[in-house]
Amino acid sequence: MHGAPQPNLPPLAIEDLLAGLATGLTGLGDFGNISIADLHMIPTTGLAHDHVRLADRKLLARVPKQSQMDLDPQSNLVYQTACFARAAPSGHTPHLHAVLPVGEELPMGALIVDEIEGSALPLPDHIDALAKALAAIHTLPVPPDDDRRPLKNPVNALADTFSEILEQSAFIGAAGLDYDAEAQIREELVAAGGLLSQPNTPATALIAFDAHPGNFLLGGDGRAVLVDLEKARYGIPAFDLAHATLYTSTTWDVATYAELGPDQVADFYATWLAAVPKPLADSVMPWLLDLRRMMWLWSVTWCAKWRVRSQAAAKASKHEGGSAEDWSADLSDPALVAHVADRVEHYLDPATIERVRQDWRSDNALTALLGYNTK
Repeated sequence: MHGAPQPNLPPLAIEDLLAGLATGLTGLGDFGNISIADLHMIPTTGLAHDHVRLADRKLLARVPKQSQMDLDPQSNLVYQTACFARAAPSGHTPHLHAVLPVGEELPMGALIVDEIEGSALPLPDHIDALAKALAAIHTLPVPPDDDRRPLKNPVNALADTFSEILEQSAFIGAAGLDYDAEAQIREELVAAGGLLSQPNTPATALIAFDAHPGNFLLGGDGRAVLVDLEKARYGIPAFDLAHATLYTSTTWDVATYAELGPDQVADFYATWLAAVPKPLADSVMPWLLDLRRMMWLWSVTWCAKWRVRSQAAAKASKHEGGSAEDWSADLSDPALVAHVADRVEHYLDPATIERVRQDWRSDNALTALLGYNTK
């Protein structure tokens, strides 16, 4: 799916982006009367996309800037299209209305989706809404293996995620980590690797794999809506539950910043367990804490990778070769890049790492709920 290596794509100037969208929309019957004057850039909080409002349509153009899954532009567009289509029946994601193809004016294409009228998801007040949204996605019928493409559908979702972690962990040595931080991460890597020898594996479902609270909005009806579906796949729901509530997730986005206590996290897990069918809950529950550890490892090794790759991109005078996974600051607003750098610095700090590890290394409401022995 990665295809041949693609050149890193230069950022589109706003006027070029809007012109490209207007041209692409002209070829679509329902959008043929939209002009550049009807298109309005809106602030972005993510590294991978620009968003443009289609005036008076309650629609957004979702314009990729890079692929965080390292897919070539066409594969990335196909993948994201499938993500939105598969998750739509949950009632907790935007509806997909049109796809604008990859071309000279839109080097990575674009998706036209619902603009969700709502606010950033306030935590911890609406943590139950977050759990119920994920439960709705996780309980969607899983199609036969042959019908799951193009979404990732690993034979062993546990081993596949650990493989991603190992790929990212290769950057630890060059990331300039404090000795204690590196030692703690490597200790967790050993523990995570031990999970692969377990005789049973949990049930799989459609998961977001990018379920941090900043990717949700709270609708006027009280529903949490997942608006970023770039990394959806067939995997283990425990990864989403962890990503939604880990300290490294709830403090990532300024608009949804929250430091959840163990009681609040335990309530979140309990809400999800009650909202999904009992066979799914029973299959996943024994893995919830171990895969919380693994999801944190994925996040913290991503931070190491981002630090190394972004610094390398900053030193390069131009992009030559590579792929659509572009780590350069040129693609995003400087304030956003500075925010990401600040979060990465914080999450790689040894004190922060120790704080997160208390989720599974201390007696608390979460370990009690999940029957986990910390001794």
